[in-house]
Amino acid sequence: MKYQKLLSEFEGQLDALEGGNGDVLFKAEKGIVLVEKCIRRLQKQVAEKDFETQADEIYFFKHVKPQIFSKLIYYVRLFNIESKRPRGNHTAQIKYLQHQIDRFQAFFNDNLEFYNYYRRGAMSLDEQYFVRGNRDLRLPLESFYFLIDDRFSTCQDGTVATIMAYDMLIVYLRKEVDDLHNSIEPQKNTPMEKPSKLFWTGSKTDLVELLYALHASNSVNSGTIDIKEMASHFEHFYNVDLGNYYHTFIDIRSRKTSKTRFLDKLIAMLHQRMDTLDE
Repeated sequence: MKYQKLLSEFEGQLDALEGGNGDVLFKAEKGIVLVEKCIRRLQKQVAEKDFETQADEIYFFKHVKPQIFSKLIYYVRLFNIESKRPRGNHTAQIKYLQHQIDRFQAFFNDNLEFYNYYRRGAMSLDEQYFVRGNRDLRLPLESFYFLIDDRFSTCQDGTVATIMAYDMLIVYLRKEVDDLHNSIEPQKNTPMEKPSKLFWTGSKTDLVELLYALHASNSVNSGTIDIKEMASHFEHFYNVDLGNYYHTFIDIRSRKTSKTRFLDKLIAMLHQRMDTLDE
């Protein structure tokens, strides 16, 4: 197939990302970058050499492009869901995640006619749905549609990609809900952890910088521990609420001066302590 090499390379990159280190937000952010690059390559190929037949055009917009575009929708939605996910209370998390599942299911119900057409493998309306020039102005525009132009989009290829993405998201969210349900039961019979007597008196941003430095160094559990678990440990151990630590980390990364301000300070103060002891 004409696009097989590109698709295989793309799937390999995503497999490496999903199998590597990093929390779900890190992977979603990296995934968005990978998908955008792949879509632009695909867009360039189509612009440079148009389809030989209408059947080729239909196949591309019904099967090839949605495979990639669905991953963009998946990672964008996943990032938004996880960055706003409640922390701590399992019951609140389950309610939040179930609400997201219900929203995705509602999309299928709202687009039931096309959903059934696509699911049963129908072909009678493919010329209307997957040939360029038949735009449906009723379709909602998404924030990432800046990647799309009339030469690279049809009436329904975005809807196919959305169906594929929401299928993946529902699978992911149901697993998260199941894991939370399973973890609630043992907690009922587990004695409460002894509260820590330590309190973090520095800034939360400094603690987030230290948290990510330790996670990046693979010094805890050889790097296999999730950033969320480490953050929960820090919060319990130092009696502090780190809030949305991933957004704090984004702020740290965007610093104009030193990105490792707190770590630089620690190094300087440790050197000062050692120099004082050597005198």
